[in-house]
Amino acid sequence: MTINVLAVMGTRPEAVKMAPVVRTLRADSAFGVTVALTAQHREMLDQVLRQFEIQGDVDLDIMRPGQTLGQITIRALEGLERVIADVKPDIVLAQGDTTTVFAAALAAFYAKVPFGHVEAGLRTGNMYSPYPEEANRRLAGVLTALHFAPTASSRDNLLKENVPAETIFVTGNTVIDALLYAARPRPLPAELAWADEESGPLILVTAHRRENWGEPMRQACLGMRDLLERVPDARLVYAVHRNPVVRETAQSVLGDHPRVRLIEPPDYFDFVQLLKRARLILTDSGGIQEEAPSLGVPVLVLRDTTERPEAVEAGVAKLIGPVRAAILEEGARLLTDPAAHAAMARAANPYGDGGAATRIAQVLKVHFGVEAALPAAFAV
Repeated sequence: MTINVLAVMGTRPEAVKMAPVVRTLRADSAFGVTVALTAQHREMLDQVLRQFEIQGDVDLDIMRPGQTLGQITIRALEGLERVIADVKPDIVLAQGDTTTVFAAALAAFYAKVPFGHVEAGLRTGNMYSPYPEEANRRLAGVLTALHFAPTASSRDNLLKENVPAETIFVTGNTVIDALLYAARPRPLPAELAWADEESGPLILVTAHRRENWGEPMRQACLGMRDLLERVPDARLVYAVHRNPVVRETAQSVLGDHPRVRLIEPPDYFDFVQLLKRARLILTDSGGIQEEAPSLGVPVLVLRDTTERPEAVEAGVAKLIGPVRAAILEEGARLLTDPAAHAAMARAANPYGDGGAATRIAQVLKVHFGVEAALPAAFAV
């Protein structure tokens, strides 16, 4: 039997975390894999696919300037309904909490095809933080047949929602699979060579969450300016999301500072190299809360809640919100107090060992009767 898998991706983070799954399944003769792209983030998605040498089989190309969440949902749902009818998969897989993921789960349900949720069970408990991601993953969870939880904490979240235990599998997070693949030593490209050529601690920033748009993001950027004044040899590089709302705020507050570089989002492999060189991370992103601790880089999370509590509990990440004063005080402490930095810079990997994609493949084989049982060494 060949297990026919439809793997759906729409954004760069999804591509990063689904790439190890697609590569693992395609290398196994038990699977046939069709990759469908909604292309919610066109250029950033394509970067990752090129670097992981993955070709999309179907490209819905749904992104349009200024479209609403409702319009994204409709376009993704209609497109994926057509793809499922054409491909006739045994299972649909998608990762995370974007609108693409919710649409994939709903389209699979309408077609009576099982849906497998990669990175299942992340929760903040606040439907509007992050927005709309918390709702997307909860809605997808109701429609999921196989829940691939990255950690025991994520599994426990699902159990509290009365998800049947036999449908939940703790696999580790596929981002660690991707990170270990991308973090191998390699030189930076010429346009990023300044990261090695200039001196002073490097602060790496990613901030784009919808709930932080407007005044919260402006306050965060002001806090970054304050931090640079407090630590006069520090440098700050902000990989600015392509959303014009984010770009306008970053440019207006930080664009004229001599020690700030506002850059296009680098290719994933180059971004990982910047992560390795950073002294401190400021982010409201999800995946970086998993990647940076694995590299031993302290993370200040510009959010009030997180669905990734493991790094916070391990003491390698800290929630501070998009708060100007907190960015200044916490950032300055980590950049000027070696003991404080060392306490957070302990490489911790609560998200797995790099074998998540292999475990997902093993679960699929057992679920579809290709193999009788999971191996004894399955546990993370």
